[in-house]
Amino acid sequence: MAFQDLLDQVGSLGRFQILQMIFILISNIIVAPHSLLENFTAAIPSHRCWVPILDNDTVSDNESGILSKEDLLRVSIPLDSNLRPDKCRRFVQPQWHLLHLNGTVSNVTETDIEPCVDGWVYDQSTSFTIVTEWNLVCESQSMDSVAKFSFLSGTLVGNILCGHLTDRFGRRLIFICALLQMAISETCAAFAPTFLIYCSLRFLAGISSSGFTTNCGLLMIEWTKPEFQALSTTLLVCSAGIGQMTLGGLAFTVRNWHHLQLMMSLPLFFFLVPTRWMSESARWLIVTNKLQRSLKELRKVAHINGMKSSGDILTIEVVRTTMKEELEASQTKSSLWDLFRTPILRKRMFLLSFVRFLTWISVLGLLVNLQHLRTNVFLLQCLFGIVSIPANLLGMVLLNRMGRRISQLLILSFFGVSILATEFVPQATYFDYLPWIIYGVSPILGGLIVLLLPETKNKPLPDSVQDIEKERRISRQAKQKDTFIKVTQF
Repeated sequence: MAFQDLLDQVGSLGRFQILQMIFILISNIIVAPHSLLENFTAAIPSHRCWVPILDNDTVSDNESGILSKEDLLRVSIPLDSNLRPDKCRRFVQPQWHLLHLNGTVSNVTETDIEPCVDGWVYDQSTSFTIVTEWNLVCESQSMDSVAKFSFLSGTLVGNILCGHLTDRFGRRLIFICALLQMAISETCAAFAPTFLIYCSLRFLAGISSSGFTTNCGLLMIEWTKPEFQALSTTLLVCSAGIGQMTLGGLAFTVRNWHHLQLMMSLPLFFFLVPTRWMSESARWLIVTNKLQRSLKELRKVAHINGMKSSGDILTIEVVRTTMKEELEASQTKSSLWDLFRTPILRKRMFLLSFVRFLTWISVLGLLVNLQHLRTNVFLLQCLFGIVSIPANLLGMVLLNRMGRRISQLLILSFFGVSILATEFVPQATYFDYLPWIIYGVSPILGGLIVLLLPETKNKPLPDSVQDIEKERRISRQAKQKDTFIKVTQF
């Protein structure tokens, strides 16, 4: 918490913070939508089996032109349970007698039907996707989910790896490496020759996405004071919303998945150039005992923020004296298990992880399955981005007015109720309601769990486990003092 004193001397929201924040936000506009690419690159268009009399130009069964395309489709493709042309089966031989049944039930048996042994015909008016390229339909339709699973699995691995690497090598370095890895892997994915290679590249992209997102937040929050941290986080989420709108607009105009993948990936290389002028987190440099580098960064920030005189006053001794307790604590070798060694930190880690788990079940479940809402996926993607901006600004107001706990309870509960409400929207066909109930109940439960966490509104970030221990002791002493006062009153 002592770092806040140093930050106040060099400026906690000046020109430096604004410039670095703008660069990070613009980068996030392009990076964030990569988690949603499969909404468009893996969209499942309308399809049916390939049949000779409809799709083979050399077949002369209909040279007279008497029969319409609908008639030929009726004698070639059986109907499914919804009385629509089946997507995965065809008749072994054309059933000409079906043209004279006038809607009555036919005597077609299963022996007259076979799977799509010659492939599929896709709706040419829709996008060219990985589904049409590798025929991920019918028996292979589950492979469509594998593509999404690959990226999300990468984010899980990335969160585990990048958290450790960020604490060891710094925020700036991992930010740059993650951006470079995403640029390379996503660009290569556009030229993937097989589905397996495509999924492998998307897995690598998921890993880099976690590293990028984590360090975006750290490089913004660790350079600002508590009063502006909610604003920084809100702007980061709003930039992701702008990214969703960008993705929806590009996907509407660019229907070839190769081209869309490239348009979302190639700009990432250009964002590597400005990273040369990014500043490392001085908070991390001090905690890792890199005092000379931290002093250099602090003076640089003071100069950019127009507080050169304050920066000149800063010395190694000032930094060492101000951060004395944190530096002493950093001498003790720490490990992952230290997060769970302290009771109060163990409780917070468990509750926050559980809340995040419940929230992201709903968020990702909703965002990566937009096509299953059976509406215009391009418009829906843009609407999600548009709505997220005022919603997050409202969330920031609630955070500053009502605190973190109550505002999260209200926001997550509203999110869950909104998803549950989709169950009452009439559907033309059968609706698989169970996943959406899970998506709706999870954030409501997460909102209630938040109430078990301490309020952090306008409070400085702890720099070490010792800070949390000190907070626990102060809280315990305050309770004992309060109890003593109440007892003495009687």
